[in-house]
Amino acid sequence: MKDVAEKALSYGEGKADYLEIRAERKRYSVNFLKNGILVASTEGIERGFAVRALVGGGMGAAYTDSVRMEDVKKAVDEAIKIARAAEDLSSVRMAEEEAHVDFWEVKEKEKITDMDNAEKVERLQDIDSSLAEKGFILARSQQLIDSILEKHILTSEGTEVSSRLPQVEYYYFIIAKTEKGSEQAYNQLAWSGGYEGWKRYSPEEWVTREAEILRRVIEGGRALKSGVMDLVVGPEVTGIAAHESSGHPSEADRILGREAFLAGESFIKPEMIGERVGSEVVNVVDDPTVEGSFGYYLYDDEGVPARRRYLYKEGKINEFLHNRETAAVLGTVSNGAARASGWSREPIVRMSTTFVEPRDHTVEELIEDVKYGIYMKSFTEWNIDDIRFNQKYVGREAYLIEKGEVGDPVKRPIIELTTRTFWSAVDAVGRDLEFVGATCGKSDPMQGVNVWIGGPHMRLRNVYMRW
Repeated sequence: MKDVAEKALSYGEGKADYLEIRAERKRYSVNFLKNGILVASTEGIERGFAVRALVGGGMGAAYTDSVRMEDVKKAVDEAIKIARAAEDLSSVRMAEEEAHVDFWEVKEKEKITDMDNAEKVERLQDIDSSLAEKGFILARSQQLIDSILEKHILTSEGTEVSSRLPQVEYYYFIIAKTEKGSEQAYNQLAWSGGYEGWKRYSPEEWVTREAEILRRVIEGGRALKSGVMDLVVGPEVTGIAAHESSGHPSEADRILGREAFLAGESFIKPEMIGERVGSEVVNVVDDPTVEGSFGYYLYDDEGVPARRRYLYKEGKINEFLHNRETAAVLGTVSNGAARASGWSREPIVRMSTTFVEPRDHTVEELIEDVKYGIYMKSFTEWNIDDIRFNQKYVGREAYLIEKGEVGDPVKRPIIELTTRTFWSAVDAVGRDLEFVGATCGKSDPMQGVNVWIGGPHMRLRNVYMRW
């Protein structure tokens, strides 16, 4: 596909101020098991070309799933035609960027292509059997997806970046039910690389442990009196808060209003760089280069090098996530946050791996200084408003803390507060670091992209908890 992209770029040279061609080929397999029954099993290849052209202030885009040279040329012509039609109607600009020529890939120790489909299904069935034997798991759903994405990004400025990215995703959803009630759990274990990650994340151990946690909460979970108390949160809660109340509001296209009628706006305004939104111990970062991460890349879909971005630094708004278009509007340069969910979508501002940087406390130290509070290790539901300011998190695995010791499980503790209140309440951050996979949705047509969320344990002082 690269040779076709090169010829198409040459064909369009000189016809636009800027021309970009992205060629993608994705080989994938999907297996879905529900209550022990294989309800879907498929594999296939998706491939296509995305073309963007800039003429004056007009941006045009066109796509084709054909690999025939004449069809890709037609896409080039169509993108240029659209750009010319919009030339006097809009004022799109692209921030300056050096040309980059590179190839990057993620190596597999256990290659995806070496595992036959029967073994993948067997792994899911083994997990299902372990869950079914417990007798209290009412519903069990699992999905295993693997893929290998090959991509080529070429621009009229001289950028030529190719990549190969293998990834594996394991999803589960379970419902536990006893005479005392029911609880549910959903999560996603995912990574970049091959099936060597299965040993590292051990889905069977993870899910069977989750089942026992649900039973413990159902059988012994207490509902406490609502009030102000301290809260220790686990990496999963840290991660969803970082993603929702730091990552999304730091997306420059939201800040500029582009997503207003889709995914919403942002409480952050362009002039708020340097404004405090949290305590001095809070550093929230977004980093595509975290090794093995589900949101991994070394160049974004505009061919810009990836790097760690400090969204909140020492509690202050530090930088936004940018593509070249938003960077030009705000007078800066792109920090490599342009991502497209597939060949038929445009690159827009997206997160990758969003997390709180670890500091120096052990989990035990965070807990031992709490006289009365809650340890919310994971969440079962969350929601947040469309400017990413008012939010709510409901605990799944949670315990009472009394006199510095973890006690009985508590049932569905709720924290509901603003972004500023949440991050300002953080007085200590752990030294541990954990991640889970997620699929982040945005735009229309919808673009779901692979990300990691996570971080260390954190302690929040004097927050209102309710049941």
